Amino acid sequence: MELAIIGLGKMGANMARRLARGGHRVVVYNRTAAKAQQLAQEEPNIKAVLRLEDLKGHLQAPRAVWMMLPAGDPTEETFQRLLTLLEPGDIILDGGNAFYKDSIRRASLAEARGLHFVDVGVSGGIWGLTEGYSLMIGGKAEVVEHLRPVFETLAPDPDRGWGHVGPNGAGHFVKMVHNGIEYGMMQALAEGFEILHAKEEFGLDLRQVAEIWRFGSVIRSWLLDLIARALAEEPDLKSIKGWVADSGEGRWTVFEAIDLDVPVPTIALALFMRFVSRQDESFAAKMLAAMRHQFGGHPVKRADTESGT
Repeated sequence: MELAIIGLGKMGANMARRLARGGHRVVVYNRTAAKAQQLAQEEPNIKAVLRLEDLKGHLQAPRAVWMMLPAGDPTEETFQRLLTLLEPGDIILDGGNAFYKDSIRRASLAEARGLHFVDVGVSGGIWGLTEGYSLMIGGKAEVVEHLRPVFETLAPDPDRGWGHVGPNGAGHFVKMVHNGIEYGMMQALAEGFEILHAKEEFGLDLRQVAEIWRFGSVIRSWLLDLIARALAEEPDLKSIKGWVADSGEGRWTVFEAIDLDVPVPTIALALFMRFVSRQDESFAAKMLAAMRHQFGGHPVKRADTESGT
């Protein structure tokens, strides 16, 4: 098949590479034109264009244009431009981490202009080029089926790791919950390794423990593989600051759980722990220390000294 990819970040560029190497013809556009041009020089099946308006002329109808952009304004602005540039029957795909309700709205706007919209939750990170991507797809069944060769190439195998999960919005909804689960799994692993690290008298080799757990253990996982890799590179992680961002999906998962009256204490707490990681000092912790001092005379550490008073 042929299709366009807009946005050549770490995932977009590697997706274009995987598709090109799988025999598809890929037209790429990036706001920084040099990235698109460099990619086209690397891969014979990739063609770079310098303007968004040029995509249409390099694709045969019905055209498929895949956005791999940050959720929010970048995706919305590009989507609105594509509405005016494409023709009825063309397909817009969104593989970013968009909020599923935005995807439902965009599908409605596209349909009003005779266009199709497909929302694709994409997981795989920087390893997707070699290992394949997990694809959770929302949209009309016949449109998804038309794009099957693309999904089969991007997935780990043609018959696994991807699927049409429901109507528009369903793809990004499933990906949202996927990322919420990811938060909880990451937090549990991080806490477990902190306990191991704190048990200094055993002199545990954390990389060795990770390697043991990777095989046969009930907690073996790709995340554990990545932990082993990180510890092999830097056993004490001294160069890494414990500041953890969140890109939105964890928050949306918690909000949705509240709306549905579904208890998600693990996911919610994992999200809040990311907030904790960004605090140089916690006012709440200061208040706890002050209360203990007031009711029990317990010692507190003053800001101008390390000793208790």
